[in-house]
Amino acid sequence: MERPERVAAALGAQPRANGCSGAAHGALRNGYVRGLPAPDTQINHIVHNGGLYKRPFNEDFEETPMLVAVLTYVGYGVLTLFGYLRDFMRQWKIEKCQNATEREEQKDFVPLYQDFENFYNRNLYMRIRDSWNRPICSVPGAKVDMMERISHDYNWTFTYTGRVIKDIINMGSYNYLGFAQNAGTCQEAAAKVLSQYGAGVCSTRQEMGNLDKHEELEKLVARFLGVESAMAYGMGFATNSMNIPALVGKGCLILSDELNHASLVLGARLSGATIRIFKHNNMQSLEKLLKDAIVHGQPRTRRPWKKILILVEGIYSMEGSIVRLPEVIALKKKYKSYLYLDEAHSIGALGPTGRGVVEYFGLSPEDVDVMMGTFTKSFGAAGGYIGGKKELIDYLRTYSHSAVYATSLSPPVVEQIITSMKCIMGEDGTTVGKARVQQLAENTRYFRRRLKEMGFIIYGNEDSPVVPLMLYMPAKIGAFGREMLKRNIGVVVVGFPATPIIESRARFCLSAAHTKEMLDTALKEINEVGDLLQLKYSRHHLVPLLDRPFDETTYEETED
Repeated sequence: MERPERVAAALGAQPRANGCSGAAHGALRNGYVRGLPAPDTQINHIVHNGGLYKRPFNEDFEETPMLVAVLTYVGYGVLTLFGYLRDFMRQWKIEKCQNATEREEQKDFVPLYQDFENFYNRNLYMRIRDSWNRPICSVPGAKVDMMERISHDYNWTFTYTGRVIKDIINMGSYNYLGFAQNAGTCQEAAAKVLSQYGAGVCSTRQEMGNLDKHEELEKLVARFLGVESAMAYGMGFATNSMNIPALVGKGCLILSDELNHASLVLGARLSGATIRIFKHNNMQSLEKLLKDAIVHGQPRTRRPWKKILILVEGIYSMEGSIVRLPEVIALKKKYKSYLYLDEAHSIGALGPTGRGVVEYFGLSPEDVDVMMGTFTKSFGAAGGYIGGKKELIDYLRTYSHSAVYATSLSPPVVEQIITSMKCIMGEDGTTVGKARVQQLAENTRYFRRRLKEMGFIIYGNEDSPVVPLMLYMPAKIGAFGREMLKRNIGVVVVGFPATPIIESRARFCLSAAHTKEMLDTALKEINEVGDLLQLKYSRHHLVPLLDRPFDETTYEETED
């Protein structure tokens, strides 16, 4: 059997039905709506989309105020002008040049990099560089200790003062269920395994690096996900970037959400498959691409695509939005394509028992061909996994670069995952795991509601523990991070090019380890900084996602 045929067999030749009715399937269009209602009107988009959604689906995306957008562009324009001026001064030795440059004896060589590509780093990023890469010196739990550092040359270099800033409330780590601990059952179990197995394996799974602990972990992951089989990998990023090329190749088509993570983007590019992008969470855009792919086939030859693979994430880590999985599955079945679901941020964080976005929507795991996730967030460990049919996993054990060439997971890390996963499943004889999942959901709703009441623009789904607070202007990126640190709150700020140029933001990540007192303290300080920096842009005009009447034929399922 040829390799492409083996991949198709592994993925499953015929998509399975999930029992959803094809009638009354509403069509949704995502995006910014320019015509907004009266100023005192607030729109919540709660979607009961025919038989697809079994629960309300509520997401908010408020339009950027026009004045804020204009001032943001002006701010970047001024910074760019000053950047050119400073580059001119550096060229004429008026200002000391701190950035890396080619040595004088290499001037006639072909340059290793284009100097202009570092313009943004030199002149914009360097001004607020102190907001990133802050070294912590404790477990990344609900509170952290941070090493103090200062710069005497405008953030080109840093010097450590020797002082440690204690008990900073951690609002930035992906510690969703609070398993990043240095005490408790997980730590004790990992320490015991460390004494028995050591820290490293020093080999790949196919050689001398396949431990009984790895086998135990994969069986547990398969039970947790409700799939036939699963495989664990040592790095979450590589789980995507190295496995997608094993599943698709030349003659295949990848349909990727425009806001997919860099690991999915890299994996798609490495595969050699044709890539087409659909608008974020926009089912009309996805369906149009699927129709065109079926009708027109491959460019030039017009032959049918060997495979069509849809790439989506469970929770999008910059937007805080949740994938419209019921609609994606309906389209996948209608057009006989395959679905690759990245649950890096949603596994453990969504669903009544923490089983991710599939459980959140009440769907069957059989409807997702490739279920991918990581252990780096909700489980407080490292690595990733892929779950699905046994044929798929057996195929990946042979053809995945991560399986063949990468060193196996460290035994103490494996034990951390096993212990935390059993806790979530209740197999440790306690209800601690279930209580953590519920606490995370309560913290998420409370934190989001309070921020909206204060007047901030907050993106994403009301159930997403990733909470983006919009900052917009470049000067406010660094100012917000510094002001929050002064108040002993650790936050993550994000700007261009990681986000659109006018959509800089602070990103909070909620945790079950956060107490109400911690959240109230953080909210109080955020409120003060918001007033200080004038960040309360919200006019309570929430952009409706449901701006098109129901179309009962859009997702009508077809029979073979």
